[in-house]
Amino acid sequence: MTRADFVNRGGLWVLAQILFMLIALLLPVWFGAGKWLPQDLLSLFGAAITAVGAWLTVWGLKSLGAALTPFPAPLTEATLHRLGAYRMMRHPIYASVMLASFGWALWWLSGIGVVYALALAFFFDRKAAVEEIKLREKYPDYPDYARQVKKFIPGVY
Repeated sequence: MTRADFVNRGGLWVLAQILFMLIALLLPVWFGAGKWLPQDLLSLFGAAITAVGAWLTVWGLKSLGAALTPFPAPLTEATLHRLGAYRMMRHPIYASVMLASFGWALWWLSGIGVVYALALAFFFDRKAAVEEIKLREKYPDYPDYARQVKKFIPGVY
């Protein structure tokens, strides 16, 4: 892949995503008051949310299968997926990272981590918007799918 291909497929979004996710992992540990083993109810709640986020990641990855790509542009040979996690939300992997990041911040009792998780959610909302432009270009039935299935939170958003 050439540099131009990388950029055209949305490679800058991928690089930013790696950086933002790494910060979401490290920030709560560095600036939180929690421990690896949750010591109180809020930390336990955060650990549970993190586990649900991890489960949703696995479900989303399994549902997408060979069509998985970190780039906003879909693979040439990919088809529109509407089954598994994709029948519940259009971007389950992004939603899972947002959820796990929020849970991780709670687990570590990190206020700055919670704020950062909200910023990460904004980032994924914008990346999903760019991706959806490309999905609408590739799949004529994507607008119907988007009307039926919410972006991140089933039945809400």
